[in-house]
Formats: sequence, structure tokens, C-alpha cells
Amino acid sequence: MRKFLAKNTPGYLFLLPWLIGFLVLTLEPILASLYLSFTDYDMINAPFWVGLDNYSYMFTEDDRFRSALQVTVTYVVLGVPAKLIFALGLAMLLNQGISGLSFYRALFYLPSLLGASVAIAILWRKVFDTDGIINQFLALFGIQGPSWLFNPDYSIYTLVALAAWQFGAPMLIFLAGLRQVPQELYEASSIDGASAWRKFWKITVPLLAPVIFFNLVLEIIHAFKIFSSAFIISDGRGAPADSLLFFTLYLYDEAFAFFRMGYASALAWVLLAIIAGCTAISFFSSKYWVYYEDAKD
Repeated sequence: MRKFLAKNTPGYLFLLPWLIGFLVLTLEPILASLYLSFTDYDMINAPFWVGLDNYSYMFTEDDRFRSALQVTVTYVVLGVPAKLIFALGLAMLLNQGISGLSFYRALFYLPSLLGASVAIAILWRKVFDTDGIINQFLALFGIQGPSWLFNPDYSIYTLVALAAWQFGAPMLIFLAGLRQVPQELYEASSIDGASAWRKFWKITVPLLAPVIFFNLVLEIIHAFKIFSSAFIISDGRGAPADSLLFFTLYLYDEAFAFFRMGYASALAWVLLAIIAGCTAISFFSSKYWVYYEDAKD
């Protein structure tokens, strides 16, 4: 035992600050929120145990919960593919050996650094406002653009467009993956007369599948957690007509506008379960379409 302690004590001492931070700042709040999800708690009075009442009300009576879930799922289904397709297309373009690659990589990555900021969300409102840049551009062709932000039929698409615009991070990952694809395969397929489209589906996609899978899982998780841009663009209310009432925004309202901390904690755990479920499905399905070159049969 003394030898073990003498050998490992320095390592545990270096780990101690992280362990204390994890226990105090991460694990304790997680366990506290799990407990609060079974209580009625308003931050003033002591938590009152209500069992499964929060979850029962959520799934049987809360119409805004269903609306928030529908809006969020719609955003994930539309925004994640749009971002990944856009990122992959630009990565393939940059992989053609164009000059000034470092400049373009930095330029295209910039929206990912700024996309979640309050300033960009405010700018996005100006772009899609009734007299914003988009409608001014359409007016040049005699087209009267709709009220993108204030029409429930169009408002969600403004957030999808913002998501696609933040393509920088997955683009860089795609670009790194494309650099690992052997060029000999493209040369051999060209000799066989394969078209560019066939090269893409038969060479690029299979060999890039692990990278696609990695980006897909990350972007699904990020999409479910959207908050800042939705809060700014919808004035913090999910307007218009709850068309931008994302799950995180509804959770925030319940916690900090109505002080229903117990119910908000239950919402947080349901969101965690949804994200975990989607991640598990992604990993389960990956064995049918993700190809690893060094995998053993």
C-alpha cells in the first residue's frame, strides 16, 4: 500500500483540482437537478416532493412542451443536414488545391466563431427583417418578400439559415478527412471512366463516413441545445406564435421567468434523455453505413 501511495500520490495531487471542480461544479448540480425534477420548487420556498407529477403534466397536459419539442425537432431535422451538406461542399471545393487555402479556411471558419454571439443574432434580425437585406434584394426583381421573422410559416427557416451559415467547424473537419483519402483511388477510377458523381458516392462518401458520423453526432447535440440566437431573434418569447419556442428557451422561461425550478429541472432531464437517445440511435445505425478502413471482419 505504501509503495502504491508513493508511486501514485503525485498523480492524484495533480488531478485533485479537477476532481474537486467536477464534484462541486458538475456532479453536485446534476444530482441536485435530478432531485428537483421530482419537486415543486420556486426558489423561495423549500422544495416540496411531488414525485412524477412534473413528468406526468409534461407529457399529458403541457401543450407548450409539445410545441417546443416540435419546433426543436424541426430545427434539428432541417438545420443539421443543411449545415453538413454546405460544409462538405465547401470542404471539397477547398480540397481542389486552390491558392490561398489558409486565408479561405480562416474566412469560412469565422462564422462559427461569431454565429452564437448576441451581435450576430441581432444582425440576423436585420437581415431577415421586413425591410431587411433579403427583402431589399428580392425587391430588385419585383418580388415582395414575406415578413420572415414575424410570420410563423417562415420564422423557423431564418434559424435554419443561421445554422447552415455556421458551417466552419464541420467544414474544417471534413477538409481534414478529405486530405486522408488516397488520391490513387480517384486516379484509378478516372482511368476506368468513372464520373465525378460516381467517384463521390463510391470513394469519397464511404471513406469519409467516419468523419460524417462524427460531425453528425456533434451537430445533432449542438442543434438540440440552441438558445442564444433563438432568444435574441424571438425576443426571448419564442415569438411569433411560439414558432421559435425552442426546448431550451421554454426551459429558460419556466426556470427564470416563472420560477418553476422543479418543472424546469424535469424539462432539462427530458432534454438530456432525448439527446442521449438520438446519440444512441446514431451509434447503433453507424454499423450499417460507417466504414472503418482498419476494421476487422
